[in-house]
Amino acid sequence: MPTELSTSDISTATFCEGAAVRLPTLSEAFWTWARVAILSFGGPAGQIAVMHRILVEEKRWIGEQRFLHALNYCMLLPGPEAHELAIYIGWLLHRVWGGLVAGILFVLPGLISLSVLSCIYVIYGNVGIAQALFLGLKAAVLAVVLEAVVRVGKRALKSNGLITVAALAFIGIYFFALPFPLIVLSAALIGYAGSAAGLMFFRATDHGPVKGDAQPALIDKAFAREVPPHVRPSLSRFIKVAVIGAVVWLGPLVVLLYRYGPDDVFTSIAMFNSKMAVVTFGGAYAVLAYMAQQAVELYHWLKPGEMLVGLGFAETTPGPLISVVQFVGFMAAYRQPGPLDPIVAGLLGGVLAKWCTFVPPFLWIFLGGPYIEALIGNKSLNAALSAITAAVVGVILNLSIWFSFHALFARVPEIQGFGMSFAVPDITSIHWPTLVLAVAAIIAIFRFKIGMIPVFGASSLAGGAYYLVTGLT
Repeated sequence: MPTELSTSDISTATFCEGAAVRLPTLSEAFWTWARVAILSFGGPAGQIAVMHRILVEEKRWIGEQRFLHALNYCMLLPGPEAHELAIYIGWLLHRVWGGLVAGILFVLPGLISLSVLSCIYVIYGNVGIAQALFLGLKAAVLAVVLEAVVRVGKRALKSNGLITVAALAFIGIYFFALPFPLIVLSAALIGYAGSAAGLMFFRATDHGPVKGDAQPALIDKAFAREVPPHVRPSLSRFIKVAVIGAVVWLGPLVVLLYRYGPDDVFTSIAMFNSKMAVVTFGGAYAVLAYMAQQAVELYHWLKPGEMLVGLGFAETTPGPLISVVQFVGFMAAYRQPGPLDPIVAGLLGGVLAKWCTFVPPFLWIFLGGPYIEALIGNKSLNAALSAITAAVVGVILNLSIWFSFHALFARVPEIQGFGMSFAVPDITSIHWPTLVLAVAAIIAIFRFKIGMIPVFGASSLAGGAYYLVTGLT
C-alpha cells in the first residue's frame, strides 16, 4: 500500500510503475486559482464557464467528463455550486490544502470588493464609477457564458436521449420553476431506466477522458495509474473531517451565543446565515426572495430598496450571488454597532455572514468527495450520471438566459398562466451600452479567439469611459 502523499510531493509522485505524472505544485495552482477568482463574474453560469475554459480547455488539469461529474455533485449540494466546484478540483489536485486555497481565493476578491462598496455606500451613497467598471465586465461575461454553453453542450450531449433530457430540464426549470433536486432525480431515473432497457437512445457516455482529445488531462492520467490516498473513501477520515469542520463552521456561533446571548446582532447574523447555508439548494436564486423577506421584514436590518442595492453589488462583483449576505451582515451590524465604530462593526458583520455561509461548502466537499470519485468507475451508474450531466446543461442554459436578461434589460417581468411562470424581458428597457459591449466581446472571443483577460480588461475600461462621458451606468 502506498504511503499518504503530502501537498508538496503529489506534484511529482508516481502513482504506479512507469513514468511519473507531474501535476501542478500548490504554488503554481495558487496563481491559477487567483486568476479564476478575479474573473468569477456572472453568477454560477459565468463562473462555471471561466473554470471550464481555464482548467479544462487551457490548463488541461481536469478532463471534461470528470469536470462534469464533479459539477453534478456540486449542483446537488446546498450552497454556491461554482464555489464548491472550485473546492472540489483544488482538493483533487492537492488534498485539503488545495481545496482551501481554491475555495478561499474564489471568494476573496468578492469579499474585498463588497467591503469597499459597502463602506462607500454608507459614507457617500454613490458608487457610480465602480458599478460602471463592473458593468463592462458583466457584458464580457455574457460572451464567456455563451461559449461555455456551446462547449459543454457539444461534449456532454452525445445522444438524442441526452439532448432530450437537457431540453426537458430547461423547460421544467425555466417555464415551470420545478425544484432542481426534482429535475436531477428525474433525469437520473430516466437515464438509468433507458440504459437498463438497452435503448441506444439513452446510451451513457463513459466518465473518463474525452474521446478525441490528443492527451488525457493531468488528473485523469495520474488517477488512471493509481488513485491517491486522499481520494479513497475512509471512515476514520470522514469522522475527523466532520468533527473539525463542524467546530470551524459553528464555533463562532457557539461563542457568540455564550458571550452575548441570542438577541445580539452578531449572534443573529451568525445564526441566520448558518441556517441559510443548509437550505440554499438549487443555488442562490432559489432563496433570494426568502432571504430578502427575512432581512427586511423580520430582522429590520435593511430597507427594501437597500436589498436591491446589495443584489446589484453581488451581481457585479466577483464571486457567487449569495455573497449578498455580506452586504446584509454589514448593514445589520452598521446600524447596531454597540460599543464598536459603525464601519468596523459593519465590516465584522459582513465577514461573519460570509464565514457562516461559505465554510459549509468546504465540509460538503471534503466529506463527500472521495465517495463521489468512487462512483466514476461504477458502470451501472454511468447512465444516470450522464443523464444528470445533460440536465445540468439545461440548467446552465437557464442560468445563462437569466443572467443575460438581467444584464441587458432594466425590466424583466414574470409572465404567469396555465401553470407556468417565466421571465420575458421588456424590449423597450434594453441597455444599449451593455449590448454593444457584449456583442464586441462575443466577436472578440468567438471570431478572433482573444483571451479572457484582454477582453475583460477592455470591456471594463469601456464601461468606465462610458460613465465618465455620460455620467450614466
